[in-house]
Amino acid sequence: MDPETSPTTPARFVMPSEDVLRAREKLVLDHFNDEVAQDWDATLSTFPHPHYELIAQMLVHDGDNEVRDYYRDTRVAFPDQNHEIIAFRHSHDAVIVEFWLLGTHLGPLGPIPPTGAAHRTRMTAYFVFDEHENLVTERIYFDQLSILKQLLGGLDRKNPKDLLTLMRALGGALRMSATTPDPRLTHTTPPLLTD
Repeated sequence: MDPETSPTTPARFVMPSEDVLRAREKLVLDHFNDEVAQDWDATLSTFPHPHYELIAQMLVHDGDNEVRDYYRDTRVAFPDQNHEIIAFRHSHDAVIVEFWLLGTHLGPLGPIPPTGAAHRTRMTAYFVFDEHENLVTERIYFDQLSILKQLLGGLDRKNPKDLLTLMRALGGALRMSATTPDPRLTHTTPPLLTD
């Protein structure tokens, strides 16, 4: 009997067929491209139920309205947001994408005022699929401090206007860090790793 089809082989060790992996990859690439084009209807159509998890902020955006608000808010802050893909990887239930996120801070990022600075931040996104090959989650990992450092690093601390922006940005960052983590991200259950 083929070990990949054996009922004793745990699902986490069984990779989907090449056709499934190619279909997942195409969906994820379409998702990335539709985000850059700011075609939110097309981007949201890649999910039966849109669901984003931002691990650095411990925030969840769940459902069409919350995800559209997330898109709007990030594009107000970074209207030219784009990405450069570094690598694609496949697992039994996800496509893992390493990429650079790029953008120029031209609008408020929540309570952080615009600095006019550009950032280029390395990130990883897990696009998780269910047993029916539906995209159910985009889970994004990144370092918030790396972004903040790039956004604030070019401000001239001797210039009163830039100093005021710096103080407002730091206050905004502190307010953002005071939000309560979403319990869907903090109450986790370890996987059963028995064979």
